[in-house]
Amino acid sequence: MSKGRDRTVSKRNDGKWQNKRNDKDKAASVHNTQEEAIEAAKENLQNQGGGELTIMGQDGKIRSKDTIPPGNDPNPPKDKEH
Repeated sequence: MSKGRDRTVSKRNDGKWQNKRNDKDKAASVHNTQEEAIEAAKENLQNQGGGELTIMGQDGKIRSKDTIPPGNDPNPPKDKEH
């Protein structure tokens, strides 16, 4: 279940990448590259006490999900990406 502080990185219509809290309509930050947006989202989550980061690919589908510490990963054995 998504919590308010969880974040999603996705591509905008103008070709830039946004870092957005799941409970907000407006992006917290906009970046030229996906990597920049991911780093900003991770930093935001760490400062807010952790949470879930969802990264969308260029096609708009979920590419990756990761729990950013100090958040609690409910299924740590299944997370083989990190």
